[in-house]
Amino acid sequence: MAYEKEDFRQFLDRLREAGELVDLKQPVDIRHIATLVDQSDKALYFHDVIGYDMPVVSGIIRSQKRATLSIGVDDYAEIEHKLQRGIVKPIPPVYVEKAACQEIVIKGDDVDLFKLPVPMSSIYDGGPMITAGVVMARDPEHGLNAGVYRFMVKEKNLTGIDIVTPNNMRLFAARALERGEALPISISIGCHPFEIMGSGFRAPLGVDEMAIAGGIRGEAVRFAQCETIDLPCLADAEIVLEAEILPTGWTHPEGRFGEFTRLMGGLHWNPLVRVKAITMRRNAVYYALHMPWENTWLAAPTRYTAIRSALKTAGIQTVAINVTLGGCAFWHAVISIKKQAGEGKNALLAALSVMDLKHVVIVDEDIDPFNAMDVEWAIATRVQGDRDVIIIPGARAKPLDSSLAVMPHGVVPTGAKVGIDATIGEGIPVERFERIAYAYADRAKVDDYVSGKADPLPPALGATDARVEALAQQVLAMIEVEPRYYQDIAAHFSDYDFQTVARALGYLHAIEKLWQDPKGKMCVRGSKFAAVLPQRGK
Repeated sequence: MAYEKEDFRQFLDRLREAGELVDLKQPVDIRHIATLVDQSDKALYFHDVIGYDMPVVSGIIRSQKRATLSIGVDDYAEIEHKLQRGIVKPIPPVYVEKAACQEIVIKGDDVDLFKLPVPMSSIYDGGPMITAGVVMARDPEHGLNAGVYRFMVKEKNLTGIDIVTPNNMRLFAARALERGEALPISISIGCHPFEIMGSGFRAPLGVDEMAIAGGIRGEAVRFAQCETIDLPCLADAEIVLEAEILPTGWTHPEGRFGEFTRLMGGLHWNPLVRVKAITMRRNAVYYALHMPWENTWLAAPTRYTAIRSALKTAGIQTVAINVTLGGCAFWHAVISIKKQAGEGKNALLAALSVMDLKHVVIVDEDIDPFNAMDVEWAIATRVQGDRDVIIIPGARAKPLDSSLAVMPHGVVPTGAKVGIDATIGEGIPVERFERIAYAYADRAKVDDYVSGKADPLPPALGATDARVEALAQQVLAMIEVEPRYYQDIAAHFSDYDFQTVARALGYLHAIEKLWQDPKGKMCVRGSKFAAVLPQRGK
């Protein structure tokens, strides 16, 4: 299939064919949906939701594999490349006259959100939450903006919208409030992950996220003109809510809700949203985005792209980036770099400027940023706190950060950003960081020996004095030319048993010919290679 033309239903079919979606055709209570999705390692399609005429699907991008499938790539890392393509080569949306999302149109008093199978999620949620809507709004100065926001269903045609965090949609709503006007919005539910990912990218003001989505997809996103408001919606969506953010300000309680942090969010104060129309496809499918993991796998690549761009601007050669799951794919990044002098700190400052990143660790290219033990080892062996830990106070923070002090209503919180430079410090010998390695690992395999393998006896076996002295002269001739590690010498003279080799080196030491260079290699005493004992201070 050409993924460029794939719609939401075709994507579900592809998940089904890949064994990543399970159809449940028996009656299921909507109150059980979130729990069942949480327990499942597959996406779930609920065909018969008790009390509703519409099926529900959830969990469709709740794993790395399904996120990879959704963008039509073979490897998760390739998602970032597709996003980068969308940013560099955006494709503007195109309008269609006849939209699938408008096969059924419900307006005015007939609007009834309670007929939509909007499930509850966590135990302490404040109500049913619409979680997967691609929301579009237009500002007179800044143009069109798209993002994914949640809406708590309050009445048959009234919801809240969670726009506590500073972002473009909050700015648009605040500017409309200053004018004393409602802000029209379209909410497209049941969209392909291409559009979800594009709208999830935090683009600068004036940049069309749906053009980025088109670039990711490789083909223009299809728009339709809404029926009751002057805004586009996604033509191939399953359901569209045409609505407006009322000029009430941040005055109504909304939440709580189980957030991407894997914690229950607090009660927020938010504006109200009036729904003017519901349009949908025939036999529409309701998509419930399941928190927290379904919010994670397509969010992380947007961070990768922003971090890589900031590091490139700072002139840093990036090897690999890990926006960690432990950091909820929002707050933590471990970045390995090809370091030049001073670039550990420069990389920290560049990365900490990105989005809402809170903690960043910079490591050398020999450290695997995806291996937590490797990263912790780098911190343990390469960091001095007074030299390598940077704390930046008073930076913009995300209100969902539960470590922040409780703020008065309407105050945007600030917090600290922390950077750890876990690269090898300037002026410290690299030899200090040579890792333990074991000889013959390419051919000495324990399973072979357990199975009975025996090593052959060396031709020269037995350490007579004559043989030891003769071998010592060969070793001396070798190390006069170039210092060699003890293990290299033993391997080079493998025709002798190891005891004879050890005795030969012992003989050279006894006649005061053997010494070591600064790296610990065997060399001739008094030669240009020999290590010199540092002078003691007086």
